[in-house]
Order: sequence, then C-alpha cells, then structure tokens
Amino acid sequence: MAGNKRDRELARAKYERQQQRRSQRAAAARRRTQIATSVVVAILVVVGFTYLAKQQGGSSSDAAPGSSAGASDLTPSAGTGRVGCLYKKADPQTHYVGLPPASAPIVPETSSATITLNSGVVKIKLLDSKAPCTVNSFGFLAQAKFFNGTTCHRLTKSPTLSVLQCGDPSASGSGGPGYQFADENLTGATYPAGTVAMANAGPDTNGSQFFLVYANSQLAPSYTPFGTITSGLNVLQAIGNNGIKGGGTDGAPATPVTITTVAVSGS
Repeated sequence: MAGNKRDRELARAKYERQQQRRSQRAAAARRRTQIATSVVVAILVVVGFTYLAKQQGGSSSDAAPGSSAGASDLTPSAGTGRVGCLYKKADPQTHYVGLPPASAPIVPETSSATITLNSGVVKIKLLDSKAPCTVNSFGFLAQAKFFNGTTCHRLTKSPTLSVLQCGDPSASGSGGPGYQFADENLTGATYPAGTVAMANAGPDTNGSQFFLVYANSQLAPSYTPFGTITSGLNVLQAIGNNGIKGGGTDGAPATPVTITTVAVSGS
C-alpha cells in the first residue's frame, strides 16, 4: 500500500510539472503574439500617417508666399544644353492653356520680364540657370497671355513680410494654371527686397502664383526664387504704402492692382 501511495504522489508531481510547463509555454506564446501584433499595429499607424500626410500635402490652394507638386528631373540631356522639366496636370484649372514645353535651355541669366501694372512697370532679370523650369513655365504663361488682366490679390505689410502676390486668374488665392511642378533654387534662398519667387501650397506645388518682394522679408527657404527686380521697385513700394483693404497687415491691396501684360524676352 505504501508503494502505491508513493507511486501516486510521484505521478501527481510529474503531472503538475507538465501542467506548469504547458502553462509557461502558453504564456510565452501569448507574449510573442502580443509583440507581433504591436509591431504590425505600429507599422500600420506609420504607413497610414505617411499616406495621410501625402494626401494632405496635395492641397491646391496657394499659400503666400508659398511652394510645387511633382518631381522634376534636372539632369541635363547629354550634349543638348537643356534640362528636363516635369509639369503635371493638377486642379484647379482656373485658366488652362496647356502644359509648358518639357525642357528648358541651360543658359546664363539672359532673359528678362516686363510686368506692366495699372500703376506702373516692373522689370525683372530672370534666373534662367538657377531655376530653368520655373522660368520656362513663367515664359510659357506670359506668351499665352495667361497673366493679362489678372488681379494681384494679396498684399502683406509687416516687419517680417512685405510682398505683393499675383498670378491667380481667380483672384481668390486658390486659382492656378491646371498644372504643378517642382521647386528649384532653394538652397540658401533668402528674400531681400527685389526678389521674385513662386507662391505654393507646400513642397513641389508651384503653379502660376508668384510674389514680388518690396521690402526685406524673412521666410524659410521654401519658395523658388526665379527673378530679381531691376526697376520698378518704387512702384511696388507705393502699392505697399497704400496699405491693405480694411486695414491690417495681410489682404487685398487698398487700391486694386491688376496686371495689364507680362512680356518675356531673351534666351
């Protein structure tokens, strides 16, 4: 009888050890599953956030000053002295006149633009070699008379930002030419008086809106500088001195400003 009792005790102890090991293995498996699930959830959260950020980054309303969508291949074609430009169709197509040529010449700063406003004339030296695709687009739109008769819808006047923003056919701040293109010439970009740069709605969303800096302004290097004012800065300063409609530091000019014509010559 004593032997049978001992056997039963040994059997029960062995069973309990087996059950304990099974319980430990099950707990370990649950921990592995929880860790794997957490990793998957984290990956999904990151992927989802990245997708949302990309979707939100596609906003079409231009911020002033603002940036362009679509990447641009700025690698010169061998032996051609030209650079490839990527212009992608995009809303809003406020006044669609087609897409600019897909290549631009790589040349020194030899082209210029004349912007005739209802209050005077502004002349600009265009930065062909530093922002070839931007100059290419601006020249294309000028040749198509895209800017003629449009309103410069925004004026800012503050110690850090003094610009006149133009190039929106809708005069709403959200209009465009129906295409977008990439930023250029941003490394070390600054915005002293006389700078001409592109407005945008975020990285690589350039369209038709641009701004003319009439007093030294402080901006992040996020807006493609593509020209320098050579004469007519006084015309812009007079517009700034007239102030903002309704007062304040940002809004429509107190005295309406319209573009009569834009002409580009050279290169």
